[in-house]
Amino acid sequence: MPSQTDDRLIGAARTALAHVHETLDLDFAFELWDGSRVPADAPADGLRLALSGAALTRLLRRPKLKTLIDLYAAGDVDPRGGSIFDFAARRPAIKSRDIRKRLNKGLLLKCAVPLVLGWGAGKARRGPGGLDAGQGADRGTGSRKDDIAFHYDVSNDFYRRFLDPEMVYTCAYFTDWSNDLATAQKDKLDMICRKLRLKPGDRLLDIGCGWGALICHAAEHYGVTAVGVTLAEEQLKLARERIAERGLGDRASVELIDYREMKGSFDKISSIGMFEAVGLDNFDNYFRSVRRLLRPRGLYLHHAITRRGKKDLKAFRRKKPEYQALVRYIFPGGEVDHIGWTLTNLEAHGFEVHDVEAWREHYARTTRLWAENLMDVKDAAIAEIGEHRYRLWLAYLIGVSLGFERGSIGIFQTVASKRAKGPSGIPPTREDLYRS
Repeated sequence: MPSQTDDRLIGAARTALAHVHETLDLDFAFELWDGSRVPADAPADGLRLALSGAALTRLLRRPKLKTLIDLYAAGDVDPRGGSIFDFAARRPAIKSRDIRKRLNKGLLLKCAVPLVLGWGAGKARRGPGGLDAGQGADRGTGSRKDDIAFHYDVSNDFYRRFLDPEMVYTCAYFTDWSNDLATAQKDKLDMICRKLRLKPGDRLLDIGCGWGALICHAAEHYGVTAVGVTLAEEQLKLARERIAERGLGDRASVELIDYREMKGSFDKISSIGMFEAVGLDNFDNYFRSVRRLLRPRGLYLHHAITRRGKKDLKAFRRKKPEYQALVRYIFPGGEVDHIGWTLTNLEAHGFEVHDVEAWREHYARTTRLWAENLMDVKDAAIAEIGEHRYRLWLAYLIGVSLGFERGSIGIFQTVASKRAKGPSGIPPTREDLYRS
């Protein structure tokens, strides 16, 4: 039987949430820890956001994105009747600064007092330790092995549950928006090979090769000798198994080595979704390393996520809470540049830029499909990595998808050659890239 204290807390929560719901004209309901809903006549199976008392307390004490993520990961904030995608689609069409103006701060403060006093912040459920990369996560140390392992050595089986059969963990390429993920990823691998103008006898280096999909595809279909490098031991093991299974041991190989320590000369180099791990302060070293490994007029394909450019580098280095959360929880050490900076660095380090193509909408579609796949195997994924980590991964995939969809983040494929005097050897048009 509820106590008078519980009744008072629930009453305060209902009053506050009813005001928020009405003022913002929300198209979803709230569900309190006693099972009641705001508004009271909201359908029991409708779209609703379940909140524990401890969740309200912690949000009132520290209304930050990190608090919300912690609460969601612990289950104290729980979307019901739909996914986070559904809540995003029904978000109020009001700017944040206007929300603050509309809300009755006096009313909310009055409701907050009993909630803050009546619930201890420690009552919120907490997930297991070791998941948050901590204060040092946003440090841009440049492809540290422990940072890479934090993200990629979760387990191969976990990634297999939501990726395509080839386990390509980078942006797919949709020649038709209705294509499935397997088709789009195969088309992406082929487009990369065509942009690099791969031909029999070429030596290809893939920096950050993942589970080896690109080097296997290039060796099998384009007759090249392909070498992949990775810092993730789980990726290395599976990539080598796949090379052996396909009988490509004489044409494809993978090494557990930092790209900066790589030796040799290559006709073509690809970097697909790896550059984000380099760090802003390590760009010079990165591009010098690529140039050192590439023969004169050799082609380099740079495939990387970007943020919008700012008026100066100081402004660009300031990171929004969403970005800080990403590198804290999922991608420790991760940083991205803007496309203007990419092109400047390429030219400054002895490359000639030939082609730049935006794939933003392709990545919005890719990450949405990954998230939907992960939701479809929820029970198995939780058994694999635990509910706390599952929730973080799902929130990450959905958040990234929405970021690409709304244009707050982008992605570009840039093709450049190691600068030399005379003709570039690039065809006069892009026609060869798109012929069937």
